Amino acid sequence: MTPVLPDTTASATPKRILIVDDEPQIRKFVDISLRSQGYATLLAATGQEGLMLLASKGADLVVLDLGLPDRDGKEVLSELRLWADTPVIVLTVRSDEAEKVALLDGGANDYITKPFGIEELMARIRALLRTARPSRETTAILDDGHLRVDLASREVSLGGQPVALSRKEFALLALLAGQPGRLLTQGQILKALWGPSHGQDAHYLRILVSKLRHKLNDDASQPSYIITEPGVGLRFILTEKSTGNA
Repeated sequence: MTPVLPDTTASATPKRILIVDDEPQIRKFVDISLRSQGYATLLAATGQEGLMLLASKGADLVVLDLGLPDRDGKEVLSELRLWADTPVIVLTVRSDEAEKVALLDGGANDYITKPFGIEELMARIRALLRTARPSRETTAILDDGHLRVDLASREVSLGGQPVALSRKEFALLALLAGQPGRLLTQGQILKALWGPSHGQDAHYLRILVSKLRHKLNDDASQPSYIITEPGVGLRFILTEKSTGNA
């Protein structure tokens, strides 16, 4: 007799979708539609709330509005991409081609123009979830007992004392610390922080690394955190015990 295999569909963990939009009616509309299709949802009205939810709860996909009250959605996307590779669908009222290209180059996986039909949004979500590679495990908080980096809230402390970093300094730290142990090439870092046209401007990176090391008390000759691979790029090192989740 052929054995009956258990049906795992119903018991499978539902995909979690994070909706970041400041319009309550849109959040509610998308939330109800997603949950009716078996998805789990997280709701955020601001960019910062969205980043914190993604860092603390995790998500399989993000629906991100560009017109947020606390910051532009493109800035939220840029910060998110420093430490997470979660698929992102951008909601935008801007329909010109240059804007769409900029969004895709900036890290969006797809976009949909407002006003939109819910069936189109659902189809785009299904398509992205089908093709998305397994996301790397994101670590929102790094702490080795001396250096503490909260990637979502943009807070850094050293020996319990806050460290004031410029936007670019934090972006570099987040890019490296969000992928501990991974070697990032100079070209990858330059393009991530300054854009595609700056892939050869290594002097920008040298200056920024020097400033960041100074603020972290990280001696270039005997580094504790930022390792330079000569002629290649940078690597952020942490011991196993120094990694923690939000």
